[in-house]
Amino acid sequence: SPFDASRRRHTSFASVFVYPEQEDVEINISEEDLKIETFRSSGPGGQHMQKNETAVRITHIPTGIVVACQSERSQYQNKLTAMRILKARLYQYYKEKEKEKLSDIEKEKSEIGWGRQIRSYILHPYKLVKDHRTDYEEPNADAVLDGEIDEFIRKFLLSKK
Repeated sequence: SPFDASRRRHTSFASVFVYPEQEDVEINISEEDLKIETFRSSGPGGQHMQKNETAVRITHIPTGIVVACQSERSQYQNKLTAMRILKARLYQYYKEKEKEKLSDIEKEKSEIGWGRQIRSYILHPYKLVKDHRTDYEEPNADAVLDGEIDEFIRKFLLSKK
């Protein structure tokens, strides 16, 4: 860290964290994963709705998500509406799962401050990058700042074994 005119040392800390690239959640629902039940609609609607089983309940077996629809006049329309609702709920379910994974990854982050650094970048009066986890030192700081960190990754992974 360089000194200023008042002989004070200037040190900076930065936190950089790498996250896996998030994929778009694609919803593919196979018929084997569904339990489709029909039942009679409740409430007002006249003789037609209460005589026929027009209401539909769909259970997605792997996740346990249950969707029911009885707002339409025909079983076919209710099934289409229920499938749209199920897809929306599955999308939300899988998005939450992705969030949980990222949350688990974020728990690995440590505090930013003295004694918590993983790497030190010394750029003045000489150039050196030191990894404090593995004690690996790289004198070519410019190359590291340009993204050449493969050796740091390799040394870290070897130290974890």
